[in-house]
Amino acid sequence: MKASLKGVLLASCMLGGAQVAHAQAAQAGDAASAGGLEEIIVTARKREESVQTVPVAVTAISEKVIQQRDITSIEKIAAATPNLNVGRASNGSGAQLTMRGIGSSSTSIGIEQSVAVVVDGAYYGQGRIIQEGFFDLKRVEVLKGPQALFFGKNATAGVISLTTNDPGSEREFVAKAGYEFKAQQYMGEFIASGPLSDTFGVRLALRGTKMDGAYYDNVSVVRTYTTADVADGFAATPHTASVASDGPGEKEFLGRLTLKYTPSNDLTVTLKGSFDYNKTKNSSWNYVAYDCPAGKSQLTGYVCGRDFVTHQNNIPTDIAANFPFSEEDGQLYNRYRSWAINGNITYNVGDVTISSVTNYNTNNNRWACACDFQSSDNGTWATENSTWRSFSQELRAQTAFDGPINLMVGGLYQKTKRIFNQYVMFAGLSNSAASPENEYLASTKYSTTDGETAALFGQVSWKIVPTLELASGVRYTHETKDSFFTQPYNNPALTTIFRPQDDPDGLGEIATKQTFDDWSPEVTLTWKPQRGILVYGAYKTAYKSGGFSNGGINSKFSPDPFADLTFNPEKARGFEAGVKTTLADNQLRLNLTAFTYKYGDLQVDFFNSPIFAFQTLTADARTKGVELEFEYAPRSIEGLNVHGALNYTHARYTRFPLAPCYAGQTPTEGCNLADPATGAPRQNLNGKPLSVAPEWTGAFGVGYDTAVGSGYKVGLNVDARFSSSYLASGFGAEHSRQDKYATLDAGIRFGAEDDNWQVALIGKNLTNTFYVSGVVDGPSTGSGTGTAAGVHADQLGFGNLPRTVQVTVTKRF
Repeated sequence: MKASLKGVLLASCMLGGAQVAHAQAAQAGDAASAGGLEEIIVTARKREESVQTVPVAVTAISEKVIQQRDITSIEKIAAATPNLNVGRASNGSGAQLTMRGIGSSSTSIGIEQSVAVVVDGAYYGQGRIIQEGFFDLKRVEVLKGPQALFFGKNATAGVISLTTNDPGSEREFVAKAGYEFKAQQYMGEFIASGPLSDTFGVRLALRGTKMDGAYYDNVSVVRTYTTADVADGFAATPHTASVASDGPGEKEFLGRLTLKYTPSNDLTVTLKGSFDYNKTKNSSWNYVAYDCPAGKSQLTGYVCGRDFVTHQNNIPTDIAANFPFSEEDGQLYNRYRSWAINGNITYNVGDVTISSVTNYNTNNNRWACACDFQSSDNGTWATENSTWRSFSQELRAQTAFDGPINLMVGGLYQKTKRIFNQYVMFAGLSNSAASPENEYLASTKYSTTDGETAALFGQVSWKIVPTLELASGVRYTHETKDSFFTQPYNNPALTTIFRPQDDPDGLGEIATKQTFDDWSPEVTLTWKPQRGILVYGAYKTAYKSGGFSNGGINSKFSPDPFADLTFNPEKARGFEAGVKTTLADNQLRLNLTAFTYKYGDLQVDFFNSPIFAFQTLTADARTKGVELEFEYAPRSIEGLNVHGALNYTHARYTRFPLAPCYAGQTPTEGCNLADPATGAPRQNLNGKPLSVAPEWTGAFGVGYDTAVGSGYKVGLNVDARFSSSYLASGFGAEHSRQDKYATLDAGIRFGAEDDNWQVALIGKNLTNTFYVSGVVDGPSTGSGTGTAAGVHADQLGFGNLPRTVQVTVTKRF
């Protein structure tokens, strides 16, 4: 039955794909009531426009669909967008966001994401944004391809733009409660919104969740971790490591207060303050050993498989008592807290609109991790405390003259700071002569980066004739990063591996200042031959920050630690063309996009195990493809909406001739080259696929809402998502391959016709399909790289959410 269901899903997905926005019902009035398509409003060019008139490949998710499908996180956005993949990681940047085959590996906290995340006009591009919960959203926009001109640095693959709700002109009180059966998760929301005067409005939105259960089963046994004291003749002491909890066991609280002041039709001032608290019982709760050379873990002997099962143990309780940032009982955890203040000002001066976005955001993330991700008696545990702060100010002016020429000019200033601390225990070592907090540590890290960015940008739009417009713009970015890295403590037995802070070679403390300058031009030609048809072609470029790997390793074996810890900017350039049509008396949208982009110095992070160092390498790549989207809302069947898309993407390295070999790769598998400087085994990845780059993705969905009885309505939606197979590894490891898969979401709703109340049942991933959106080689697994006796490392994948079914009750007052 399961196989036949998947077959039906795969066949239906070949007809269409990516979740196309059912509609931002900005003007839902008479047209909507008479059937047909609703207008979709987006801000892809930092101003409100119809999605069908903006020359950008964008998929929008409306407030209506967000609520129907319970889209409350970056992961859930990806689950509704087939050519976007999000992998949740425990350490490093915390996430791998990939769009059209371009993404950033998760293992370095210093690497910015290639997919920028923007909230209410402000950039939140750090990977830890995946910990952030989102609700009370007005819309979500997924912009595909380079977006430097309007969104700045770190948007080489695309942008996820979220817009939260503002106070309306009417009083609104909403209470919502829900229960999800798999994780036994309770959810509650409360929204109070409305005007306090003719010119001033306020909106308070609160959300809390608590899990009594879990998504993943943690299967393990009590472990005995034995330490050898280097200060006492390597005297052995056993320690008991209990079994970690099932994951994630999440607790979350979110709050947002919005103040909106509109003294006139020409001036709007909006101030938003938000807070997010999120804690789980394990930072790596979704790490699954899904492929192992002999079918079993090389560390634990557990059978490896593609299921929602992991095997991890807590830090021994007696060690946890003094272990920095550890829970007292040694429980694994991840705790994320963030605060943000965001101010938007829009001022119309005649035909000129002046816009200002001021933002301050900060987050602190702490975790305790079983960092071999499948605990054995020789376990590896670590804790981390990292803080990120960012202040930004953007100012822009946009003209709306009646003549053929219009302008947009602006500037951005951003100041950031990262503070990073990490504490690692492994190799069964202790040191009773050390301070209590260092006694069981193998190594510690401390690193900071202070960043400063200034950008100027502008665009000239020339309406050559009423139906033909040429827009040309450029963004200049100047960026500096001052970084510092040291390893304050290392166990004496490991000083031949880790450079200590006071190392006599003078490289125990790495300090560097990096400066980057970039020009990112963009040209777009738009043709509207008749109402309902838009044709466009664009040349686009983009830039992603170079930087510093704060979580790297200063290895004694490395001849150049500066090169290990620093990396160059990533750049993109290429072409995109599209046709957007609204046909059949506003009943059918049909959009087609083709693209080809070259990426220079694509940032690829690699753990070089022979010299015990993380290295951020760079390679060149090309991604090209075709995307088809459609939406059909027949007037003859009011309330029916059929939507979908089909995407083809070909993403390959074009220059990576001396790429590192993956762990255990043999000469016959391509590991037949040598690094000319070090002699280390290498492979040629030219022409090989990038990480998490499926060639075919798609989705197909049907939604239907209709009135029933007297004053009631019922609605349902069914949405399928499909992906062809792909390599999860960025280094050509065939055994990391994720097979093709399909998922199915569905929902049914019943309530008052005026939306006064509603009861809904929401199912996600109803096929209970397991897949991974990123991978790391299992620590302490794999051997013989570059030899005929090579043994592959266990593949630890970042797994998705299993089948979930949630019931919600909503009441409006």
